Amino acid sequence: MSVYTRTGDEGDTGLFGGGRVSKDHPRVAAYGTVDELNAAFGWAISVVEDGSLRERLEALQHDLFAVGSLLAAVHREGAEPNPALPSAPLHRIAEMERWIDAADQDLAPLREFVLPGGTPGAAALHVARTICRRAERAVVALSASEPVEDGLVRYLNRLGDLLFVLARLENARAGVDDVAWRK
Repeated sequence: MSVYTRTGDEGDTGLFGGGRVSKDHPRVAAYGTVDELNAAFGWAISVVEDGSLRERLEALQHDLFAVGSLLAAVHREGAEPNPALPSAPLHRIAEMERWIDAADQDLAPLREFVLPGGTPGAAALHVARTICRRAERAVVALSASEPVEDGLVRYLNRLGDLLFVLARLENARAGVDDVAWRK
């Protein structure tokens, strides 16, 4: 199978389950941003020093592939879910909340704004966080005009929160202070 198909050479792309849309369609923007986030996760996994954080990121990276595939699929009102699609990883929301709560126990209370930075791993997690927030905005924009799988916005919102806390935790475990904003 060839990597190139030439089917998108005119600026459109196929959706999972049929149909074609312009490459600037809100659905393509949403799943494309989730794909970008997944790539940022790959980078973060390669530079995060803490093994337990890497394990969590690896699990979340698989979730993101499921989120992207759900966003890339055609949604028809009243239709049965496509059995080829994965389930939305909504079970992970409660788990992310537990991870956030546990990390907060190991972190100094936040008393000032934190700039992205510190260790390479923390900086990579902050980049992933900002891409996650953009993906969240793209999914919200898509949901204004088309059906979106329930819970995906909530999943991405919690993921952005988690990435912020994990960046702080990566710094703390490395003995590096967060970069405080100087007013």
